[in-house]
Amino acid sequence: MIKSMTGFGRNEISEEERKITVEIKSVNHRYLDVNIKMPKKLSFFEAAIRAELKKYMQRGKVDVFIAYEDFTESNVCVKYNKELAAEYLGYLKQMADDFGLDNDIRVSALSRYPEVLSMEEQPVDEEEIWKALCNAVQGAAQRFVDTRLKEGEALRTDLLNKLDGMLEHLAFIEERSPQLVEEYKDKLRERVRELLEDTKIEESRLLMEVTLFADKICVDEELVRLRSHIETTKQALIEGGSIGRKLDFIAQEMNREANTILSKTNNLEISNRAIELKTEIEKVREQIQNIE
Repeated sequence: MIKSMTGFGRNEISEEERKITVEIKSVNHRYLDVNIKMPKKLSFFEAAIRAELKKYMQRGKVDVFIAYEDFTESNVCVKYNKELAAEYLGYLKQMADDFGLDNDIRVSALSRYPEVLSMEEQPVDEEEIWKALCNAVQGAAQRFVDTRLKEGEALRTDLLNKLDGMLEHLAFIEERSPQLVEEYKDKLRERVRELLEDTKIEESRLLMEVTLFADKICVDEELVRLRSHIETTKQALIEGGSIGRKLDFIAQEMNREANTILSKTNNLEISNRAIELKTEIEKVREQIQNIE
């Protein structure tokens, strides 16, 4: 199967202590470019998240959005700095003695001094968080891949139809091209006869001219290569896999062959078919840009 490079996936893991939501979306890109937006608290896991995502995608500009909600009430505690409080109290007593003042310090007042009491976040269980986060990422990535596969199947069907249409154009050109030489030969013989009237036509000279013309307009090699490129593309689409770059290169080669056919012919019917071929090749190439 083939994958499109556009896709979307969302997954949510809700537990007693936390909820993690992961959304993944992507558009076309020559290489794999992953941009992750998540809370600072989870930044420690960025490398692991990227490694996990690479199991599900090879190309595309991928945006990942991660939301984290912590439901625990015990993740923050109050810390009492006894040594600092004693130091404050010692200096206050010294100030009272130095200036003959009453030492009226109370516990409530002392507790408000800087760093005597402070809020401290409890250590988190990174392994437990990663387990939930990894599950959320994997679920979103799998749904993301499912949408890519679904669109990829539609792309393959459309491309195969376009390639079959190109083969019909090729068949017409292959059938029509040899007739052009005979038509040219008849027209040339008629023109020479009109010019020379009763003089005998030298068939050898006529044959030489026809041969030169045939060599000039011959597109057999181009047709063979173009047919080969089309069949290779069809086979790759049937086999599936990450084939986007390969097919893009083949499409460029198909376009070159079609240009050569168009430049060699001076017949309106074949020219029209060659133009239609180029148009179809361009459509195919545009579609191939969407394949991973």
